[in-house]
Amino acid sequence: MEPDKLSMIQTILPFVAIMAVLGIGGWVLTTWLRIKNGYPLESSWGKAVYPQKNDELIERVKLVSQENAQLRAELGSVKDRLANVERIVTDDSHRLGQEIEALRLPKN
Repeated sequence: MEPDKLSMIQTILPFVAIMAVLGIGGWVLTTWLRIKNGYPLESSWGKAVYPQKNDELIERVKLVSQENAQLRAELGSVKDRLANVERIVTDDSHRLGQEIEALRLPKN
């Protein structure tokens, strides 16, 4: 081989090796993060390879579903309260004063 080509290859080879290692390392890191966070993996043909479901995952889905139902109920009550506030704000002042006085009086 000619000395210029050999020196050029010796100069470029470390950069190519570093890029290859970074690419493989990035692929490994991405795969690890997908597994850790429960995302489906893909086969070499792009088809999803789903991890097996276990009891922990099923329990986590149940807990999230319960929390979702609780949050929906809370959102419903917040919407009702907001509707009352909007009604009070848009009412005429005379009726508003009467409602405030009615709230001040003790209920017997």
